[in-house]
Amino acid sequence: MTPAARISAAFEVLADIDARRRPAADALKDWGLSHRFAGSKDRAAIASLVYDALRRKASAGWIMGETTPRAIMLGMLRLQRGMEPDAIAALCSGERFAPEPLTADERARLENANLEGAPAHVAGDFPDWIEPSLQEFFGEDLVPEMQALTTRAPLDLRVNTLKISSREEAHDALPHLGAVETPLSPLGLRIAPSEDGRGPAVQSEPEFLKGWIEIQDEGSQLVALLSGVKPGEQVVDLCAGGGGKTLALAAQMDNHGQIYATDNDARRLAPIHDRLARAGVRNVQVRTPRARADAVTDLDGKIDCVLVDAPCTGVGTWRRNPDAKWRLRPGSLEIRRREQEAVLDRAARLVKPGGRIVYITCSILPEENDDALSAFMERHDGFTPMTMDRALEQTGLGHLRNVVRPTAHGLQLTPHRTGTDGFYAAILVRNP
Repeated sequence: MTPAARISAAFEVLADIDARRRPAADALKDWGLSHRFAGSKDRAAIASLVYDALRRKASAGWIMGETTPRAIMLGMLRLQRGMEPDAIAALCSGERFAPEPLTADERARLENANLEGAPAHVAGDFPDWIEPSLQEFFGEDLVPEMQALTTRAPLDLRVNTLKISSREEAHDALPHLGAVETPLSPLGLRIAPSEDGRGPAVQSEPEFLKGWIEIQDEGSQLVALLSGVKPGEQVVDLCAGGGGKTLALAAQMDNHGQIYATDNDARRLAPIHDRLARAGVRNVQVRTPRARADAVTDLDGKIDCVLVDAPCTGVGTWRRNPDAKWRLRPGSLEIRRREQEAVLDRAARLVKPGGRIVYITCSILPEENDDALSAFMERHDGFTPMTMDRALEQTGLGHLRNVVRPTAHGLQLTPHRTGTDGFYAAILVRNP
């Protein structure tokens, strides 16, 4: 397919997403199935165009004066990819499979494209209804913070110290991936995003198959380290899902002590067993709930650390899932808040006196972060937030002080400040 034909295809996919309000991945898959002539490079290029357009949907629509798939795509090419109007016009020739030629108005808008005077939710490309809470939290940094969430995320790897002695050894084994050491996590390697949006096939690398490395955002690595779990402790990962943070905790504990991995959705636990085996983890007991029965009742009051990787809106992952931002609704936030309340209440029963709850979300919304913990502490006496200075010092992460954004109860990582996904973390200590 020609570059122009790929843009026409991206128009079709965007129109399908709008019409059916469906995830971009589903629309792209259906397009590929109905256009089998398109090769893997074509499909990757079309996906990259679609996701970039969704990243800049509001700002692209603003400069073009309308929000049709064509307008959003043209505006994205100007704003996100920095293409000059002449280059965009050359793609829109109207020839076979190419988009129709630019109108005079489209040409003028592309030539004068700027976001001067645009509202914050337009300049930052996010739903307008979450602006008040974000404005209160970020203040003057709101637009830069949200614009950072429109960029492409790198591919981060975590070195598994249960299988390999150092990050340097893993780095030297993967020269063909062009990985560099992450600036904040002592365990991370980073692969920059490619122009066509396709990342390397890391999961087919021998080092991955041997368990030397795991795919994990640097922010996720950091909040796992912040838990401060130690060999010999009793730990519950209460929302373990596929096991990404469970694996990180097991490595921090050097396979000593015990981790109980569970989740209220048994289906989410399915991948964890193979991942544990590949990573060489021996101190994890997977507790699968039966008929939604609690799988860790016998552990109440016995646990040193309860990790709550809470269900949330996922706003902090919008670099990777840009279509999710436009499907977010107030009702979905309220559902997540109720789920967070339930899982925190469950954690409170598990943790022993002197133990701690490590609360994590991949969100930047205060309602899911500090507000959730404030409400929890109103419901439960006897829990005190650990100061982040103390937590960073205890876990050897003092170098984060100058880059993380402190909050009332914890800290916030963001693409703008830390180059990671948007992660929140806080530690609540149960009074002895």
